[in-house]
This record gives sequence, C-alpha cells and structure tokens, in this order.
Amino acid sequence: VQLQASGGGVVQAGGYLRLSCTASGRVYAMGWFRQAPGNEREFVAAIDRPGRSTTYTDHVKGRFTISRDIAKNSMYLQMNSLKIEDSGVYYCAARKVTKISSASPGYDFWGQGTQVTVSS
Repeated sequence: VQLQASGGGVVQAGGYLRLSCTASGRVYAMGWFRQAPGNEREFVAAIDRPGRSTTYTDHVKGRFTISRDIAKNSMYLQMNSLKIEDSGVYYCAARKVTKISSASPGYDFWGQGTQVTVSS
C-alpha cells in the first residue's frame, strides 16, 4: 500500500490548511505525524477505519480535526488557528488493524510527507 500526502504549504500564523492523504489499497486505522527540523517525529492525530474514534496530541486539540472518507480511501487533517510551532513535515501513516495508535512503530505504511510552514 502506498500513501500520498498533499496539501502542505506556507501560511501565516492564525491561518489554516487542509492536508489530505490517499491510500492505494485497503488500510484500517490511520494517523498523522509531524517532524520539525532537529526534532523527533511526533504524533498529531489518529482515526479508526469507521471514523468514529479519534485521538489527538494535546498540542493540537481544539484546533485540528482528523477525518476520513472510506469511499475515497482518504484521510484529512483540517488545521485551524495555526501556530509557528506547528511547522514541520507532516506524514500520513496507516495500520493493518482497526485500533488507533499514537505510537509510530505501530504503523505499517508511511507517506512521503508534506511540508507545512507557518510564518509570523
């Protein structure tokens, strides 16, 4: 299975972006991770296959919303009220099981990443 992430860009603080991730095959739980220069990759959000269960890192709760469209084999991340510290490369990931996870080793497939830059 291949994952294709898109939607990154440059936006001013307080602005918004919507990331998309499309899978080439059937996947179950999916998630978003991000990595800023010099930092380790960190968990952002995850969603189960039905889209009923979601979880977020505290850093984005209330600002980001994860969703998915099973028919389109796609996942989305609506990012509002962006902060400079949200900048980084955002990666989408997918699992072979339904249970969501915030741990990157639990993911079986990874996309190539899309750059998000939030400026002041």
